[in-house]
Amino acid sequence: MLHPGPHAGAARVLDPAVDPFCAQALQILVARYGSPLLVIDAERVRAQYRRLAAALPGVDLHFALKPLPHRSVVEALRDEGAYFDLASDGEIDLARRCGVSAGRCVHTHPIKRESAIRTAIAYGIDTFVADNPDEIRKFAKFRRRAGLLIRVAFRSPDAVCDLSRKFGCDPLAVPELSALAATLGIAVRGLSFHVGSQARGPAMHVAAIEACTPLLRRAAARGEHLEVLDIGGGFPVDYQRPAMPIEEFCAPIRAALAALPGGVRVIAEPGRFIAAPAAVGVATVIGRAKRGEHWWYYLDDGLYGCYSGRLFDHAHYEIDALKPGAQRHPSVLAGPTCDSIDVIEESIALPQLSIGDLIVGRSMGAYTWASASEFNFLPKATVLALDRGRVVAGEDGT
Repeated sequence: MLHPGPHAGAARVLDPAVDPFCAQALQILVARYGSPLLVIDAERVRAQYRRLAAALPGVDLHFALKPLPHRSVVEALRDEGAYFDLASDGEIDLARRCGVSAGRCVHTHPIKRESAIRTAIAYGIDTFVADNPDEIRKFAKFRRRAGLLIRVAFRSPDAVCDLSRKFGCDPLAVPELSALAATLGIAVRGLSFHVGSQARGPAMHVAAIEACTPLLRRAAARGEHLEVLDIGGGFPVDYQRPAMPIEEFCAPIRAALAALPGGVRVIAEPGRFIAAPAAVGVATVIGRAKRGEHWWYYLDDGLYGCYSGRLFDHAHYEIDALKPGAQRHPSVLAGPTCDSIDVIEESIALPQLSIGDLIVGRSMGAYTWASASEFNFLPKATVLALDRGRVVAGEDGT
């Protein structure tokens, strides 16, 4: 399975017919590159993008870089014809270095420094998001080069992460904000919303679309040309609990979109759905101790590393040992830092492990390495991006 060759960007390290997430492949990769290791599979990136595109035909998918801002992901999606959702100068810089055309990008952060607006415009982005009067006023001096989407808040009790608490205006405020923009000579190009991350069902997406539809019609009646509706992200993936299949999730969304006024371009901002299943995290047991009735296994990755998503993203990854064994025992997985909060799982059934055994976390592409730190001066996981057995990007992916 392992092919000889230098450690280089184009090196083939696995047989292209082999799944890089299988146990044997992961053992070989750790033996060669060490651990902790985050393995990204570009083929899975493409597969997730194509599946969502098929479930939402006619919707332009703008990958949100936030959950996995890695060069291999951006380049794979660039070649698929995807669009991109950028929200910071660093994300713009990554898109630029990956050769992404600015015409395929929108800037969706509702609150920005003026310097961030200048950076985006210099790159060539001309569509931004705002949700309040002060933010709209920032664009007065850029009115010839930029237009706005007004972000509307729709809070969802079914989303794991509520994104409308921090951003978005009341739907009733849209005409007033549009009028302010008009007085300043700023083009309002449409509306946007994000009902929250890892939505359990599509009901709030549908409700938001149904609430935006009359707003778009009334704007047209006033002579305003709102040509874009951004339906955000939030499309769910499997963790410990299976999510609703994306085809089933998107069916009522498609039905709601069919009632939009003619000529409205629909865009979306998927991040997790594309990124999460495309990476696994591999960690090594570096210590163990029997405490009461539980074995405690200490890993070289933890809550301050790729398992940061357990805290920040409320994600419960499917975790197991890469060691066969039918007999399992109640166990605890802890990270490598000196902090007592650094415990990944308080009760997980595992075979009895030894120092040097490997633990794998599945669907760890979203909000893991991206939000990891080097707390305690412990290095972040090495990122290994593979495409049909070849290494396709450097460790930092930027």
